[in-house]
Amino acid sequence: MSFVEYSDCIQDGDVAIIYLSHDSMMPVKVQQGAQTQTRYGVIRHSSDLIGQRYGSKVTCSKGGWVHVLHPTPELWTVSLPHRTQILYTTDIATITMMLELKPGSVVCESGTGSGSLSHAILRTIAPTGHLHTVEFHQQRAEKVAEEFKEHRVDHLVTVRNQDVCKEGFGVTGVADAVFLDIPSPWEAVGHAKAAMKRHGGRVCSFSPCIEQVQRTCEALADQGFEEISTLEVLLRVHDVRTVSLSLPDFGPDPSPPTHPDGSEKSAPTSGPNQTAVSLKTTTPPREIPGHTGYLTFATKPRT
Repeated sequence: MSFVEYSDCIQDGDVAIIYLSHDSMMPVKVQQGAQTQTRYGVIRHSSDLIGQRYGSKVTCSKGGWVHVLHPTPELWTVSLPHRTQILYTTDIATITMMLELKPGSVVCESGTGSGSLSHAILRTIAPTGHLHTVEFHQQRAEKVAEEFKEHRVDHLVTVRNQDVCKEGFGVTGVADAVFLDIPSPWEAVGHAKAAMKRHGGRVCSFSPCIEQVQRTCEALADQGFEEISTLEVLLRVHDVRTVSLSLPDFGPDPSPPTHPDGSEKSAPTSGPNQTAVSLKTTTPPREIPGHTGYLTFATKPRT
């Protein structure tokens, strides 16, 4: 099992995603002889998981059942243990696209946090790319490095525990893209520029407050970055439902059809019960999920 390569069957030591319901999932480290408690009963790893195909339906001890899914960055985002606020798929997809990431890209990131974006980046840049990620908090840096090894992507990532605003990313002239998710990104813009390749690249800064965006844009302009833009991504999910609508009664046909012999057919009379049809429709949400943060993008020109 790896977060960047698909496997057919569950093996001892894998991390699997237990799918309880659409909004309830949990990651499980599969171990010989271990058990996992769920609201549907116990899952015994040796008999219920190891050797089974990913996607299998597993019956728990109380008679309920769950699905066991292969881990992906998207599933990890909605099931990971939160050590910090995290980025979700809506923002992650935009970041991946706007930074022009692809297999083989070299990326610098700070801060690592819970590793939600990191896993998505690793899946995108595999198998030949590399992620240099910096985390200021020592315990978080150690924990995310442990998770990368457990998820078998540690060969694609280097984790550093340092202050990116003072010490930078630990590399120079190697990055195709840089991502900043720190309280004062304007202090790290110079280090971001130094970490990027001479032929240029893209940088992104995630900030929840517009005052942070203003100072970051000023720093980017001072450092010679171009194409500076800021956007906000708001997800609006429509509710799909079935409705029943009565067909309107327009009265008798003013020009009734005729028989082959030329005589007119009698117009049908409208009955007391109107014909109804069922159809699918969508309704917009009454409330839109609130602001997450601003994404500021810029391009380092070729030097």
